[in-house]
Amino acid sequence: MFWILPCLVILGAVLWIIDGIRKIGAVSTGAPISGRAKQALVLIDLQEVFWTSGVFDETAKETARIRILAEIDTARSKGQAVIAVRQEWSIPATKVVAKLLMKGQAIAGTQGAEIAASFADLADITLVKRVQDAFETNELDKILARLDVGHLRIVGLDLNYCVAKTAFAARHRGYEVVVVHDGVLSADAKLAEKTLLQLADQQVVLD
Repeated sequence: MFWILPCLVILGAVLWIIDGIRKIGAVSTGAPISGRAKQALVLIDLQEVFWTSGVFDETAKETARIRILAEIDTARSKGQAVIAVRQEWSIPATKVVAKLLMKGQAIAGTQGAEIAASFADLADITLVKRVQDAFETNELDKILARLDVGHLRIVGLDLNYCVAKTAFAARHRGYEVVVVHDGVLSADAKLAEKTLLQLADQQVVLD
């Protein structure tokens, strides 16, 4: 019977890691919004460690870079807020998952978690997210409420994960959401086809 305790410890560790994976991909719900007329541009995970990772096609990256910079210029010319959201894995279980499955990238306190040079200092507001959904901490909710924003344009990476989960969370709250097609990147083109269909099902507009 001496083996029972070690097995329980291992099982507990496995369940803890599984819960970390669940937290990473979960989509939050929040208070529904209404009557907000303003628009903001949201930049997702345009961080050095991701931008230079080598997983994105270089031609697609250059197309996205040009489009993102153009979107920033347009937003500024219209007096719209530009909000950058960057990833930092800081929840203990998600940090372990990041070490095991994500090469330890963007763990809080590690190099490369800063905004990539191409986009540094271009946002009006920068905030940190802990999981794929940028709304998870409620900080983005507060910022958008203060700015009276009800319409979001989203650019960044990766379409299949952080972009999609943030868009889904926004739609659950009642935001009008546009994902800028040329301004997002995906490391998995096949999966991106499915993601685009899922976004369309949630009335996310693809521009």
